[in-house]
Amino acid sequence: MGYYFKAAYPNGFDFYTGKTINYRENIGKSVTVPSFGKYKEEQIELCSDAVLHASRNPNDIFIGAKIPCSVYRVKGTPILRDSGKCGFFKLFVIEEIPQENLDELFGWRYSEVCNPIHPFKITPPQILEEHKKILQMWASVRASVRASVEASVWASVGASIWDSVRASVGDSVRASVRASVRASVGTSVEAPVEASVGAFVWASVWASVWDSIWAYFGSLFPKIKTWKNIKHKQGIYPFQPAVDLWKIGLVPSFDGKIWRLHGDSNAKILFEISKKELNKIENREVK
Repeated sequence: MGYYFKAAYPNGFDFYTGKTINYRENIGKSVTVPSFGKYKEEQIELCSDAVLHASRNPNDIFIGAKIPCSVYRVKGTPILRDSGKCGFFKLFVIEEIPQENLDELFGWRYSEVCNPIHPFKITPPQILEEHKKILQMWASVRASVRASVEASVWASVGASIWDSVRASVGDSVRASVRASVRASVGTSVEAPVEASVGAFVWASVWASVWDSIWAYFGSLFPKIKTWKNIKHKQGIYPFQPAVDLWKIGLVPSFDGKIWRLHGDSNAKILFEISKKELNKIENREVK
């Protein structure tokens, strides 16, 4: 019998068995799977309500769980197991892990995933040369962001964490940010131009906004020191320029020709520059 980690809904109820077992209400007690005795031995499967689930590795609890959640330290004797989860008929609930300790437990910014930064809820700065330089730095690395972030996070903490983080952060900010940028860009593009190249423009705009969101995803995993599919200095997050803009209330968009910086509650355009002119900034001194 060893120690394991168990995830449940924020209110303490089990993800698989519904409102039957509440782990928070059973700290210091044993709980038994509600379906005990219902299934024949050959019918018992790990991914089912026939067993209670817990994991040795705290990050494996997100196989079948969601963010946000409550987390418990438990012990028991598994009857089934795979590479990530174990199945039990009975668990003893030792303690609940405080929410403020979950960042340390998981090794990534769980608390921020639960309450992600929304750039358009931040009062943006006046656009200065330093912000233009950050935009130029971002434009130079953004092509690698999706492949790098996904592969690196998968290799570090697994696909289930990546899926959970992307779903949680995405639900909170993705639709809002993209819709706001679309409305803002739409009002800036003349109707004849939009009609003739609309598909290309919007595909490019969507991709550029998505890239910033992916860069933000990656920043939630500070313990990853080497990022795949891009050359960078060890220990330095290569997509930090987009995160720096994000955290001061700025989101870039690119329509294939023009880069824009959006900010404020309506994602208004605060700055525009052509791709050609942006490329020249790297040779200018930032004051």
